[in-house]
Amino acid sequence: MPDFSQTYNISVSFINVVVFIFGACIGSFLNVCIYRIPKDKSIIFPGSFCPVCRYKIPFYLNIPIISYIILGGKCKNCRTPISIRYPAIELLTALFALAVVMKFNLTLEALFWFSFIAVLIIITFIDIDFQIIPDILSIPGIFIFAFSPAAVPWMTLKESMLGILAGGGSLYFVAISYYLVRKEDGMGGGDIKLLAMIGAATGWKGVFFTIMTASVTGTVAGLLIMLITRSVNTRLRLPFGPYLSFGAILYIFFGTDIIRWYFNFLS
Repeated sequence: MPDFSQTYNISVSFINVVVFIFGACIGSFLNVCIYRIPKDKSIIFPGSFCPVCRYKIPFYLNIPIISYIILGGKCKNCRTPISIRYPAIELLTALFALAVVMKFNLTLEALFWFSFIAVLIIITFIDIDFQIIPDILSIPGIFIFAFSPAAVPWMTLKESMLGILAGGGSLYFVAISYYLVRKEDGMGGGDIKLLAMIGAATGWKGVFFTIMTASVTGTVAGLLIMLITRSVNTRLRLPFGPYLSFGAILYIFFGTDIIRWYFNFLS
């Protein structure tokens, strides 16, 4: 009698490998977006090239993760070191692709969340590099991810609309209040639009979970930076986008469980 369990395990392993490779390839494209979008350059043309010597990278040297290892982390032409961040983002994206499929199976919901996470990865690294969140990502993202009810079973159009209002409105209120008190900008408009986009995808519950998580992690990170640098600069400016992105991704995978645990802990 054939061992169907073994056949099933082989099929699952094969699917996971394909998903991982797909995610790594998308991660390679995300690297292009992260580099080019802030510079207002096309993400399609020209093809990949070395930013130092402009060497056009052939397809066989543009294999995610593997090419970096084969080349020893250096450009084949000019031998300039390549940032470890490139394969790291490819690996990170591949792992997220695998994670959403393991949690949501091969479904439209998994594709939706992976697309959402991919945009958050781009936003995170652009915000780290330039402390900006390009409108070309966040504004279309609000409208695109407002279609979450079509892919996510527990989302409704009402939830999505409330999420947009809660996300954009809450940070806008904070920004206005800070300006009235301190007479200076304390919250960037990019963060406001990013949280509205997060609200479109996750609803109002996701917004407040994201704000709480981002506030805690951002505060801890700021304190750690001050301790490491031995600085007591209370006006230290940190990009908030990465923390909002982290909170949103945490909500996708563990939000319901964390909220349930929190209320059980209080009761």
